[in-house]
Amino acid sequence: MANPNKRRGTAWESAIRDYLNWYLGLVDETGVFRNPLSGENIRRAAQEGAKDVGDIHAAPFIIEAKDVKSCAVPTWLRQADAEAKHAGFPYGVVVHKVRRSAVWNGRVHMSVRTWTRVRLALGMPAVEFAAAYGWTASLRGLDSSRWYMTTTVWDLGRLLADYRRTVAGVSGHAAV
Repeated sequence: MANPNKRRGTAWESAIRDYLNWYLGLVDETGVFRNPLSGENIRRAAQEGAKDVGDIHAAPFIIEAKDVKSCAVPTWLRQADAEAKHAGFPYGVVVHKVRRSAVWNGRVHMSVRTWTRVRLALGMPAVEFAAAYGWTASLRGLDSSRWYMTTTVWDLGRLLADYRRTVAGVSGHAAV
């Protein structure tokens, strides 16, 4: 791979995928899937056609991974939401790399609308949901479309496990 930015992005996507698969117990000690055909496995998506389907599929989330210096979170969230729609998943999130830090410290961003939908699916009050998963709010200006919530990849792993355990019918698309 000649492009260093592409190589860095691919490495970040793989690190997120590997961490979440490990955290959720979907791989053995050598990193091999316990059930290779399970729709619950976290996978890097193959890009096909004109409609991007996100970088990582972690049902029920599409993850748009970003390994860049300058943040453009509201723009990234619009991209993640569109990609979730294209892939047929209910939620789009962004995972932004924190420089010189472990993958589990990466920043997970979610629009306030997505945050509310996930919270309601889990049946949790806002204060409890925010505390349980370490969410902080970024409320910039009066334009609520630019507001978002942030947590860590570690907390996303906990949220993903709880969501899959709590909400009926959550599974990714089985590999073929």
